Amino acid sequence: MPHIGIDPMLAVAVMFATACTDAVYVLFTNAVVRRRRLPAASWSSIWYLLSSFAVISYTQHWAYVIFAAMGSFVGAYVTLTFLHPGASYPTQPPGSAPL
Repeated sequence: MPHIGIDPMLAVAVMFATACTDAVYVLFTNAVVRRRRLPAASWSSIWYLLSSFAVISYTQHWAYVIFAAMGSFVGAYVTLTFLHPGASYPTQPPGSAPL
Protein backbone atom coordinates (compact mmCIF):
# COMPACT_ATOMS: atom_id res chain seq x y z
CA MET A 1 0.00 0.00 0.00
CA PRO A 2 1.51 3.36 -0.97
CA HIS A 3 2.33 5.90 1.72
CA ILE A 4 -0.04 8.87 1.42
CA GLY A 5 2.07 11.29 3.46
CA ILE A 6 -0.52 13.75 4.78
CA ASP A 7 0.57 16.57 7.05
CA PRO A 8 -2.09 16.63 9.81
CA MET A 9 -1.73 20.37 10.42
CA LEU A 10 -2.14 21.13 6.73
CA ALA A 11 -5.14 18.78 6.54
CA VAL A 12 -6.82 20.63 9.42
CA ALA A 13 -5.95 23.98 7.83
CA VAL A 14 -7.48 22.90 4.49
CA MET A 15 -10.60 21.65 6.27
CA PHE A 16 -10.88 24.90 8.24
CA ALA A 17 -10.30 27.02 5.13
CA THR A 18 -12.99 25.23 3.15
CA ALA A 19 -15.40 25.36 6.11
CA CYS A 20 -14.87 29.12 6.24
CA THR A 21 -15.11 29.34 2.46
CA ASP A 22 -18.49 27.62 2.38
CA ALA A 23 -19.74 29.67 5.32
CA VAL A 24 -18.81 32.82 3.43
CA TYR A 25 -20.40 31.42 0.25
CA VAL A 26 -23.69 30.90 2.11
CA LEU A 27 -23.53 34.47 3.42
CA PHE A 28 -22.70 35.71 -0.10
CA THR A 29 -25.70 33.86 -1.54
CA ASN A 30 -27.92 35.25 1.20
CA ALA A 31 -26.78 38.79 0.37
CA VAL A 32 -27.42 38.20 -3.36
CA VAL A 33 -30.92 36.85 -2.71
CA ARG A 34 -31.66 39.91 -0.57
CA ARG A 35 -30.20 42.12 -3.35
CA ARG A 36 -27.66 43.75 -1.02
CA ARG A 37 -24.84 44.84 -3.32
CA LEU A 38 -22.12 45.90 -0.87
CA PRO A 39 -22.40 42.84 1.41
CA ALA A 40 -22.57 40.55 -1.64
CA ALA A 41 -19.44 42.10 -3.15
CA SER A 42 -17.62 41.99 0.19
CA TRP A 43 -18.50 38.33 0.85
CA SER A 44 -17.48 37.48 -2.71
CA SER A 45 -13.99 38.92 -2.30
CA ILE A 46 -13.50 37.14 1.03
CA TRP A 47 -14.76 33.92 -0.57
CA TYR A 48 -12.04 34.01 -3.25
CA LEU A 49 -9.29 34.81 -0.75
CA LEU A 50 -10.23 31.84 1.45
CA SER A 51 -10.71 29.41 -1.43
CA SER A 52 -7.28 30.17 -2.85
CA PHE A 53 -5.57 28.67 0.23
CA ALA A 54 -7.47 25.40 -0.05
CA VAL A 55 -6.98 25.12 -3.81
CA ILE A 56 -3.25 25.80 -3.59
CA SER A 57 -2.89 23.34 -0.69
CA TYR A 58 -4.75 20.39 -2.13
CA THR A 59 -3.49 20.71 -5.68
CA GLN A 60 -0.11 19.62 -4.34
CA HIS A 61 -1.62 16.33 -3.11
CA TRP A 62 -4.90 14.67 -4.08
CA ALA A 63 -5.69 13.44 -0.55
CA TYR A 64 -6.34 16.97 0.71
CA VAL A 65 -9.46 17.08 -1.47
CA ILE A 66 -11.10 14.79 1.10
CA PHE A 67 -10.42 17.32 3.87
CA ALA A 68 -11.65 20.12 1.62
CA ALA A 69 -14.93 18.26 1.06
CA MET A 70 -15.39 17.64 4.78
CA GLY A 71 -14.76 21.31 5.53
CA SER A 72 -17.16 22.34 2.80
CA PHE A 73 -19.94 20.22 4.32
CA VAL A 74 -19.32 21.52 7.85
CA GLY A 75 -19.14 25.16 6.77
CA ALA A 76 -22.38 25.15 4.80
CA TYR A 77 -24.27 23.08 7.38
CA VAL A 78 -23.25 25.18 10.39
CA THR A 79 -23.81 28.50 8.63
CA LEU A 80 -27.29 27.57 7.44
CA THR A 81 -28.10 26.31 10.91
CA PHE A 82 -27.30 29.69 12.44
CA LEU A 83 -28.46 31.87 9.53
CA HIS A 84 -31.95 30.38 9.29
CA PRO A 85 -32.63 28.42 12.48
CA GLY A 86 -36.37 28.00 11.80
CA ALA A 87 -38.61 27.26 8.87
CA SER A 88 -37.92 29.53 5.89
CA TYR A 89 -41.37 29.14 4.40
CA PRO A 90 -44.76 30.38 5.63
CA THR A 91 -46.59 27.86 7.76
CA GLN A 92 -50.34 27.41 7.71
CA PRO A 93 -52.63 26.61 10.60
CA PRO A 94 -54.32 23.21 10.27
CA GLY A 95 -57.46 23.32 8.14
CA SER A 96 -56.68 26.64 6.42
CA ALA A 97 -56.79 27.18 2.67
CA PRO A 98 -53.49 26.76 0.78
CA LEU A 99 -51.52 29.95 0.12
